[in-house]
Order: sequence, then structure tokens, then C-alpha cells
Amino acid sequence: MKKKRKQGRKNQWTDHLTRQAIKDRYPARSVYKLMEIQKKFKIMKKGDHVLDLGCAPGSWLMYAAESVGENGSAAGIDLKDVIVGLPQNAAAFVGDIFKMGDHAWVRKHYNLVLSDMAPATTGRKEADAARSFELSLTALEKANSLLVPDGNFVCKIFQGSDFKIFEEKVKTNFMQHKIFKPESCRKSSKEIYIIGTGKK
Repeated sequence: MKKKRKQGRKNQWTDHLTRQAIKDRYPARSVYKLMEIQKKFKIMKKGDHVLDLGCAPGSWLMYAAESVGENGSAAGIDLKDVIVGLPQNAAAFVGDIFKMGDHAWVRKHYNLVLSDMAPATTGRKEADAARSFELSLTALEKANSLLVPDGNFVCKIFQGSDFKIFEEKVKTNFMQHKIFKPESCRKSSKEIYIIGTGKK
């Protein structure tokens, strides 16, 4: 019986965030992770230009656009189309992050690069972590080439044997870095976020 009640509480928590996202007009509950990150680390400010890698279904892109205001901008790219309505200072593009250089919209002076990308999971933890590591490396590569000096970087990665390698790479490229798991993450999830601030 205790196990059943515990599961009920977990489902209630999940439903609460899902209902809240609908109420707040965001397409996914993941927006609350970025809200927590912003509240704690102040990664973006008014007038900033933000790039969101793997932006579908659009929650992070919407929140980023709202956070930087009308004098800032938020651009996102994903293999899937973003169908939700976006603020005027936001735009989503369908494309492959591995071929981003081919897109004319890619600017060279972002203040923040976000990556909430995750691989299609197989259920094998180490295999999934390895694929997440590769995506994270690509996100870091884009951040290194597109961020202005002192810019910021937020990246989701699955915890696995390569996690420390990625952490060291972020540490090398940014003045400070933090490891953070938002409270809105599911407890069973292996995802964690690395925040790099002050690009060298």
C-alpha cells in the first residue's frame, strides 16, 4: 500500500507541472527547469540574444524571448517544427544542428546558448549517456564559436562515464561552471544541467 501511495504522489507532482504549463500557455513542463536556472544563475538579461539548440516544442524559446524583452531576440533550431505561437522577438527554424553553418539566420554574437537536447533513448543507461555526451559536445562546440566573450551556456547531459570529461571541457572554456539539477526534473531522471558563465 505504501508503494502505491508513493507512486500516486509522484503522478500528482507530474500532473501539477503539466497543468501549470497549460495554464501558463507553454507547450511543455520543461520550461520550469529553465525558470529555475534563470532564477538561480541569472544567465540572461534584457537585450540579450539567445540561441536555443533543440528548441521544439518551444517552451524554452518562448521563455527566453520573454526574458530578454523586445530589444533582445531568441532563435531556435530543431529537426521538428515548432507549432506554438512565438513572441515577435523569437523565431524557430527547422534544421540540423550539425549543419547550422548553412543557415543564413545564424548570427555570430549570441549572449547565451541553450541546449535541452536529448537523444532518442534506448533504455540502456550507458548507451543513452554516451549519445547525450555526443550531443552535448556539439552544443559546446556551437557555443564556443557563436558566443560573445563573457557569454553563457546551459546544457543538459545524461550522467554517465563521460560526464566528467564534458565538465572539464566546460570548465576550460568558461570562467565559472556549475552543476545543477532543477527541482522540476523528474526524480528518476539521469539528466543534469551544466551552466557555464563568462566565456573565455
